[in-house]
Amino acid sequence: MRFEKWSTLLTAGLLSATALAQPTIDGTRDALYGTPIVVQDTPTGFGDSTQGQVDYANGSELDAAYAYVDTLNQVLYLFLAGNLESNFNKLEIFFDTKAGGQNRLRGDNSGVDFGGLNRMGDNGTGNGLTFDAGFEADYWIGITGGGSPYALYANWAELLTGGGGPGYYLGMTGAASSGILTGGDPSAPSGIRVTINNSNTGGVTGSAADPAAAAAVSTGIELAIPFTAIGITGFPTTIKISAFINGSGHDFLSNQVLGGVGGLGNLGEPRNVNFANIAGDQYFTVVVPEPASLIALGAGLASLLGLRRRKV
Repeated sequence: MRFEKWSTLLTAGLLSATALAQPTIDGTRDALYGTPIVVQDTPTGFGDSTQGQVDYANGSELDAAYAYVDTLNQVLYLFLAGNLESNFNKLEIFFDTKAGGQNRLRGDNSGVDFGGLNRMGDNGTGNGLTFDAGFEADYWIGITGGGSPYALYANWAELLTGGGGPGYYLGMTGAASSGILTGGDPSAPSGIRVTINNSNTGGVTGSAADPAAAAAVSTGIELAIPFTAIGITGFPTTIKISAFINGSGHDFLSNQVLGGVGGLGNLGEPRNVNFANIAGDQYFTVVVPEPASLIALGAGLASLLGLRRRKV
């Protein structure tokens, strides 16, 4: 077979990989996300939103978690169905993506978000929010919203094993936006996008957690996160994510955690929370497969070999 034919087949395979669809960042779940990774099992202790507006909500809940991994462009798309009350309650998202990190939050991490990250860490008495065994947080993204007009804000930090990692304000955006953040620290990781659609009025309530209703929620907080921003470097790999809603001062942890807490009430002071003492995993996992470009290259090579055999 002529080299030109081989080159054409390989190029076609790579172009088909490049054309893979991507979720639209707008706070509404796309079909690409597929089925939920985890569904909420606990009624919300932070209010059941009834307003039905894309921006303002009068309650907070995390109904389900979804992920879509674009290995070709190296972006993790994360969708957390539910609401974030527009009183500046906090959505805290921790990522365990590599060796090392913090199983118990230290008190000497970045002072980003007015010290909000350290408000959950050790205050010098040996406390500090503690994750499940085997979860060592490497990165954190904090999200909050409110004000008039409504605005959504995001912050980022790296959690080094020995403390003292960098942290930055990522910027702000509006509700149901494209997730592009403005006004952030120029030294912050680039390319992170965040938005919210707060219009959900279904899902869990203040008294019941119906898994079918929680899985049916199609609006919430949506993020696009470049692999480089959370330390994903090798393929294939599995990363762990813990997400929960906290009070406006990062100082009162709700019962809205993914994975769930089995029907418990609000957990309270985050420094005294130890997820290892709660049944089940208070995190969920996302598989990062081989990049689509390599898969396409493999398919192209297989086609070439097949054609060559037939030619022979």
